[in-house]
Amino acid sequence: MSLSDMPRPGPLESGWRRFTAAYARLLTFLLAASVAILIVPVTLQIISRYTALIPPYIWTEEMARFLFIWLVLIGAMVGVRESSHFEVDVWPALSRRSEAAVRIVARLGTLALALVFVWAGTEFTRFAWYRTSELADLPLWMIHIAWPAAGITWIIFLGEQFLDEARILFGARAS
Repeated sequence: MSLSDMPRPGPLESGWRRFTAAYARLLTFLLAASVAILIVPVTLQIISRYTALIPPYIWTEEMARFLFIWLVLIGAMVGVRESSHFEVDVWPALSRRSEAAVRIVARLGTLALALVFVWAGTEFTRFAWYRTSELADLPLWMIHIAWPAAGITWIIFLGEQFLDEARILFGARAS
């Protein structure tokens, strides 16, 4: 089945796909911005540790750690959207429908992990709601909320992928 055999998305689905595409572009921008911002505290740490040019800033280590957490989780969000996580081919060459079935099963595992991230991440964030970090006095919920945000984002992107794979698996035709 070629892509031209696939049914055209309806107005609701088309709007949803535009939303997810815009959200993915925002995440990609935030990913690039977080890498650029992460350079600042790490550079300050290095310079202050090995030279006397600037005083040793205590907040830089904590800020770098918090930015790195967001960097990793935003990268994982983008990775799920683009299906760019690693895959191990253990099956012989399969038909398009069989490949779709295998991808659905694999994505069910990712969905299970996403649900754990949402549930446990929400508890994690609740625990940190009124706490602050030791050095920079930042509200900890701003860091902990990255886990449920990642889980929700994975669910959004997986839904789109499940729909695409189900179309291939069940051989939907254009109406």
